[in-house]
Amino acid sequence: MKWSFVIQQKLKAALLLGGIMGLIILATLLSRRNMEGIDKSFSSIYQDRLIPATTIIYLTENLYGKRLSLEEYLLTNGAENKNEIKLQLSDHNRRIDSLIGAFEKTYLVDEEAKSLTAFKTEVHKYKALEKSVLNLCNAGAQEEGKKLFAGAGSNTFKNTITNLNELTNIQSSIGKDLMKESKSDIASFGVISFLQIGLAVVIGLMLLVLIQNSAIINKPKITGEKNQYFNLN
Repeated sequence: MKWSFVIQQKLKAALLLGGIMGLIILATLLSRRNMEGIDKSFSSIYQDRLIPATTIIYLTENLYGKRLSLEEYLLTNGAENKNEIKLQLSDHNRRIDSLIGAFEKTYLVDEEAKSLTAFKTEVHKYKALEKSVLNLCNAGAQEEGKKLFAGAGSNTFKNTITNLNELTNIQSSIGKDLMKESKSDIASFGVISFLQIGLAVVIGLMLLVLIQNSAIINKPKITGEKNQYFNLN
């Protein structure tokens, strides 16, 4: 009977410990998954959101740089070196193309890709208008060049800035979503960690109970004859 009881207790303990160990393994896998999610979110915030946001600032700077350079050239009625203004515009255009290329290498959502495509279209239009303005000035039609710069040129320039503002808003919105995902993963990781600690405590208590039961079962019993013998002495 004693051995039957011991075997039953050991089977129960083995099943219970096996279940707890399975839960611990599952919790560990979930923790690893949450950590990978957190790492991915923060990497995406830097690579796909922070870098593009910085790129947008440089794009805006170069667009305004082109606008101001050409405006200054027109206000002086082309008194400056014609080759100088061409070099300035060419340098800004080269930087803009490089920045757009860097932006395109990041991860883009559908809305972001559409806005970037619209921005590139407006940039090409503005480049063509700049060339038209310079050609008019070179041909001696200064006033017509100024009108083109202030009219169609101004509208196209505003469209490029509008597209950049849209991209900025998209970056902000997606960044907030990534932060929410990171907070959710961190909260889940905290819950799983407490669960693992709780399971470890349960295992410790079970081991203590098993040790105590084993000591009680294996403790030798004193027979009545021995008790009588001891009493006579």
